[in-house]
Amino acid sequence: MTAAADRTGSTRQLPKQRLDPLRWLREKLFNTWYNTILTFIALAIIYKFAAVIWQWGFVDAVWIAENRRECLNISPGGACWAGVIAWFKAIIYGRYPAVELWRINLGVLLLAAWLAPLWLPRVSMKTVIGLSTVVFYPFLAGYLFVGGEKGILIQVTVTAAIVCLAVNSVHSLIGVVNGGSLVRTLLGLLRLQHRSEKAQRNTLLALLAAFFAIVFALQAGWTLEEVSWVKWGGLFLTLVISGIGITMALPMGIILALGRRSRLPVIRVLCITFIELFRSVPLITVLFMATTMFPLFLPEGFNLNKLVQVIVAVCLFSGCYMAEIVRGGLQAIPKGQYEAAQAMGLGYWKMMSFVVMPQALKYMIPNIVGNFMGLLKDTTLVSIIGLFDILNMIKAASQDVPWRGLHKEPLLVGAIIFFIICFAMSKYSQRLEVKLSAGERR
Repeated sequence: MTAAADRTGSTRQLPKQRLDPLRWLREKLFNTWYNTILTFIALAIIYKFAAVIWQWGFVDAVWIAENRRECLNISPGGACWAGVIAWFKAIIYGRYPAVELWRINLGVLLLAAWLAPLWLPRVSMKTVIGLSTVVFYPFLAGYLFVGGEKGILIQVTVTAAIVCLAVNSVHSLIGVVNGGSLVRTLLGLLRLQHRSEKAQRNTLLALLAAFFAIVFALQAGWTLEEVSWVKWGGLFLTLVISGIGITMALPMGIILALGRRSRLPVIRVLCITFIELFRSVPLITVLFMATTMFPLFLPEGFNLNKLVQVIVAVCLFSGCYMAEIVRGGLQAIPKGQYEAAQAMGLGYWKMMSFVVMPQALKYMIPNIVGNFMGLLKDTTLVSIIGLFDILNMIKAASQDVPWRGLHKEPLLVGAIIFFIICFAMSKYSQRLEVKLSAGERR
């Protein structure tokens, strides 16, 4: 059904017309003689390209072989997928120990479980769930991936992450079942609905503290074998660097954009200088500077490994680019929105949080997702400074003695992986635009 406005300004629903495929083809592809010619030329090119790929990648392809020479002996003109199969685990996980790969898989499953409630319509408090993912998941995933002895800080943060995940999961399950929330369910079970707000809050905090103490005691003796960061690689390392960069880009961009628009000269000048400094140099330069200059600014005896230095550099670089996207979105909001919020008595931060920023973010969705996709692809530059990301693992596969000279197949697999991730991000952003009505006529 589609909505139409009548003379009184109200909307009424009109029946949606059924799409006729033949009519659509005539209107879009064969409406004029030159469009018809171009359509047939394009179809011929697509057919020729698809036929070559099918012949090379499937008909003449070799799937089982011990080395590239055996592939060439079996089918000289076909793809040698046997080498990709032999190196596929390394392309995905890098040099991470095979017996510890369950930790990476568990980390991915935990992230999926943490984010799943965001797509469930009956679950409430989705903003809190999203923020808890950003704040607590990195601590749990970080220990899963690194392991080693746990200090008191690591134990506390890991416990907080486990508690948060459990609370979110139970809350989401209750929401799916009956549309309620964990807080209301607990208050109902304890018969505290009619008690004062202070009594309810104190009781819930006491339950949360007791649950935290139980989880802390249970995980205190849980220790994983340490895996050095130098063994991280492949798609796993690419997603870790780009994931942290994407997570930090938006909040950093919002802070820097607000600072650049500040009326305080000192804050405005500092933010402008910081943004322009990182936006004026390519990412590879920032990565080289991070690995060579960061140690000079650290206290004596305090060392950061190369992976941490790269992550910090990527976060700063992506945050500065995101700041300009956010600033553009803020400038697109009519001045009347600011004046209306001020007329209602809202202060600066409430005005930005509840009136201006939600509207601006809707119109920034395409640029934000485009920036995220660019950041994901730009992280392959870390291969230049010695990190074995997915691009370096593909290069290593082509230099392995049994598979030396195998270039096209691993690169094609890498391209397909990046396409799938970027296409998924693009489709989700389009769905989010429709859901938030960001594309409606203003």
